[in-house]
Amino acid sequence: MSPMAPGDSAPDEGDDARPPHGAHAPERRNPSRAGARALLDRLTDGFREFGPAPMTACAEATAYVDAAPCAGAGAGAGGATARRAAADPVGEGSVGAEPTAGVPTAGESAAGESAAGEPVAREQVDGPLGWPGYDQARARARTRTGEDESVVCGTGWIGGRETVLLCFEFGYLGGSLGERTGDRIEAAHRRARQLRLPVVTLVATGGSRMQEGMRALAQLQRVARQTALTRAAGLPQLAVVRDPTTGGGWATLAAGADVVLGLPGAQAAFAGSRVRPRDADPAAYTVEGQHAAGHLDLVVPEPQLAPVLAHWLTLLTGGDPDAVRDGAALDPAPVPAVPATAPAPEGGHAGGPAPLPRTGVEAVARARGRQRPRAGAYLDAYFGSRAELSGDRCGGVDPGVRCGFGLHEGRALAYAAQCGTPTRPAGYRTVARLIRLASRLGVPVLTLIDTPGAANGPDDERAGAGPALAEVFDAVAAATVPVTSLLIGEGGSGGALALAAPGRLWVTADSYFSVIAPEPAAAILKRTPDRVPETADALRLRPQDAVDLGVARGIVQVPYGR
Repeated sequence: MSPMAPGDSAPDEGDDARPPHGAHAPERRNPSRAGARALLDRLTDGFREFGPAPMTACAEATAYVDAAPCAGAGAGAGGATARRAAADPVGEGSVGAEPTAGVPTAGESAAGESAAGEPVAREQVDGPLGWPGYDQARARARTRTGEDESVVCGTGWIGGRETVLLCFEFGYLGGSLGERTGDRIEAAHRRARQLRLPVVTLVATGGSRMQEGMRALAQLQRVARQTALTRAAGLPQLAVVRDPTTGGGWATLAAGADVVLGLPGAQAAFAGSRVRPRDADPAAYTVEGQHAAGHLDLVVPEPQLAPVLAHWLTLLTGGDPDAVRDGAALDPAPVPAVPATAPAPEGGHAGGPAPLPRTGVEAVARARGRQRPRAGAYLDAYFGSRAELSGDRCGGVDPGVRCGFGLHEGRALAYAAQCGTPTRPAGYRTVARLIRLASRLGVPVLTLIDTPGAANGPDDERAGAGPALAEVFDAVAAATVPVTSLLIGEGGSGGALALAAPGRLWVTADSYFSVIAPEPAAAILKRTPDRVPETADALRLRPQDAVDLGVARGIVQVPYGR
């Protein structure tokens, strides 16, 4: 958590604040700090804000938190503005609003009664800590922004997909998280689970609200619980990192989302700017720095945010409903055809299938050849559109591995593709992340295998080559969706096998699969280099050998010269 209560800008007088609804908004230096409602208007159609909560936060939480203490008790479930009351006449899953009457003065009892006569906790003057001036600061924030809390929640349509949206208003006390913020986030996630809708969170916060002390900090546990329940329900969560996103907001709502997007130049870090080491590299605290380190998937200019979100929502919710026939959503991914990008080799003819390699050493040479199609050609030919995840969420990115979701004939599929280089630990962890996410969302997976093996330098060992491989083996073995695999080039040992689906592996004529490459095998056996071909034959590593040995189901022929 950033120790700054409202963030790195003064919450009462900063230029990030938004005037009341209908007033003219001043020009802002950073568009990513635009007011919450203005941003929602640009991104959505038909945004409908949730109305006031029908019960206290603690009573609502008991339906989802197994007898756990309610961090939000006393978070204000009293009256609300007429605008909010009219926004959601149903009330179920709505969020607590600011009490407008009956607030006890200092020293008075905080107890009251709900409409049903049940005891309800009310907020004390100046908050749970009695922080001098806190009520006045909130009143000024309401006047300036037109909001009565730091987050606006509701439903809206993004690219034809109905979505639950949580949008932080940085002008309200720096977008800080307090108890009522926790009320709203919890209720929004409960509504998402009730309606089976994805969740998009547009984050701009300086962290937990200092004026509410540990009662505010405890909201992070409450938020984490709700996002975990939504994750377990199989619903996608996307986060957009605006400026700034620091403290607990980064550590829970943003960094913990399935897909994390960031607006250019925005701060994205656990530490706020006023508490970082004096000599810290400022680039490490930006969305660009987090993207380079594997913690954020894509940096998106704000004008492109709506179509990018719409595309991701389509990919993570199964694709085009009209393209998926009943019961076919979980059918295995079709095996890709091989793109025709190379001239026919000796013994082949234009328009016909490539001949299979006659020897082991020929199979290795063809798999290592520069002219055969690579992962990018397969992905371009197979998917009508796609979007990529970036990074392993552990500080690493492997450019030799591409993971993401795409549309194949209108149906959403996940993919993980090796690009012919030794796969690094970050690459394997990214693959594991992809497969686990696809399993949770019910999206079948396609893997394209092409690596001489796992990277094995000292840096790779220190980065956890073995544990990273173990993660992929586990993710494939535990996948609850079908995984289809195609060996398109080199299949070097366990580094390649980790991505292979048992029982659903195909190979191409330009590939080999081996327990070890023939050159190191000859070296281990103390054979001279001239015996490498003999060793290659003994390993039975040709594509037809993989089928004969029962490792692969069949050979996808390469059509040359089309």
